Amino acid sequence: MNKELAQDRMPPLPPEKMTDAQRKAAAELAAGPRGGVRGPFIPLMRSPELMDRLQRVGEYLRYHSTLPQKLNEFVMLITSREWTQQFEWAVHVPLVIKAGLKPEIVKALADGRRPSGMADDEEIVYDFCRELFLTHGVSDTTYQRAVGKFGEQGVIDMLGVLGYFTTLSMVMNVAHTPPPADSTVAPLAPWR
Repeated sequence: MNKELAQDRMPPLPPEKMTDAQRKAAAELAAGPRGGVRGPFIPLMRSPELMDRLQRVGEYLRYHSTLPQKLNEFVMLITSREWTQQFEWAVHVPLVIKAGLKPEIVKALADGRRPSGMADDEEIVYDFCRELFLTHGVSDTTYQRAVGKFGEQGVIDMLGVLGYFTTLSMVMNVAHTPPPADSTVAPLAPWR
């Protein structure tokens, strides 16, 4: 099914249809750095306690991870490409470019190709993420490169970003959450 044309299965809930728990979770989300209920939090509102707990993990991973912002955003983009997740892709492409990742690396990723011209730290992140997605683990060599560059906490934070954005991608792919209406980022084509 073409995800771009698929109907949003879990659209925003009107405030008058929300439960007290949903209204409370929405207000807390709006008061934080995200500023409102959008993207994955729209379908997650169907389980407000899960949404609240997930968004707290996500807040750490997005805004306080030990990885530099460019690399953290790169992990998010790799995960978005893995899941062909349109919302996350549309949101994070401008952020990763603003953080310093070359547009040609983003283009290669969008095309499902291994980017050329990556810096050493970008290559370590790419190799770690791709190997984990493809084999459900990483080799000793890949692990040692990542720990040598980012330390054990950096590796755990990278794994946290991968897991968190995988969860969000699954939620939005099942819910058919559309990308932001004002996005100028080209949608991802299916690649598998």
